[in-house]
Amino acid sequence: MFDYSIAHWLTFFTAATLLNLSPGPDMAFILGQTARYGRKGGVAAMLGIWTGAGGHVLMAALGLTAVLATSATVFTVIKWIGAAYLVWLGIQALLSRGGSYESTVAESGLKPWNLYREGVLVSLLNPKVAVFFLAFLPQFVVPGAGPVSAQLALHGILIVLVAAVIEPPLIWLGAGLVSRIKSQPAIGLWLDRGLGALLVTLGVRLALSER
Repeated sequence: MFDYSIAHWLTFFTAATLLNLSPGPDMAFILGQTARYGRKGGVAAMLGIWTGAGGHVLMAALGLTAVLATSATVFTVIKWIGAAYLVWLGIQALLSRGGSYESTVAESGLKPWNLYREGVLVSLLNPKVAVFFLAFLPQFVVPGAGPVSAQLALHGILIVLVAAVIEPPLIWLGAGLVSRIKSQPAIGLWLDRGLGALLVTLGVRLALSER
């Protein structure tokens, strides 16, 4: 069971690495919360995104993602909910008062659980992620290597594990850089404005996207 060649793993891990490095709502959300709340906020957002990705992997393994991919109505409903949620998060950042890093954290009453929950929703409410997993994971299913659902689950979990290698260093470096930059209130304000504009743009792009 799970008998794969070296070439298989090289191809898969190369693809998984490039996937995790590519920009998108998930990465924007993680780095954005890191910029606003530091490492603690970034880690909470990251864990939420991972949990949401795990949900997509589970759905792909169970075949539920196929329903989303084939039903235009379901896809559209989830797409609009996800787009509205991204725009809402972006508007919150746009309306923030900025300030130094310390004041932003203090005034927000930072609750990691809230950022974790938002990360889960950002990931789960993006139907394009679900459809991507449905298209991506089956390419690495090898006849005779094990049950198809088990192979899909294995490769999906490994994608999340690759993210666990790539994303924490980005949070660590990003938080250190931003804490220095945001010591200037005016710069902190524009960082929040930039994050807000990015999230709104991603929400609009998701709303206008096709399957």
